[in-house]
Amino acid sequence: MPKITYIEHSGTEHTVDLAEGLTIMEGAVNNGIPGIEGDCGGACACSTCHVYVDPAWTDKLKEQEDMEVDMLDFAYEPKENSRLGCQVPVTAEMDGMVVRMPEKQL
Repeated sequence: MPKITYIEHSGTEHTVDLAEGLTIMEGAVNNGIPGIEGDCGGACACSTCHVYVDPAWTDKLKEQEDMEVDMLDFAYEPKENSRLGCQVPVTAEMDGMVVRMPEKQL
C-alpha cells in the first residue's frame, strides 16, 4: 500500500497507508485527518478537498479534467499545484507522496 503524507496548515503531519484506487480525499476522510472535508462525497461538486500537491509529485498525477479546473476557482487560495483530492486516485507509484492542506476549505 502506498504511504501518503498529509500536512495540515499548522504543520502537523499524518502519514497513512492507502489502498490503491481510493482517492486522496477518501484517504483523509477515512483516516480522520483534519483539513479535508469532502462535503460532496467525491463528486467534484465542491472544493472542500482542496490540497497542494508537493511539486515533486505534480507531474506524476493524472491530468486535471475541466470540471476539476473549474471547481478549483472556488477553492481557498488555489496555486499551480492545487488539486481536488477527490480527483486524485491513489496508485502504487504515489508511495511517499506529500500533500498539504490550505488554511481553510471553502
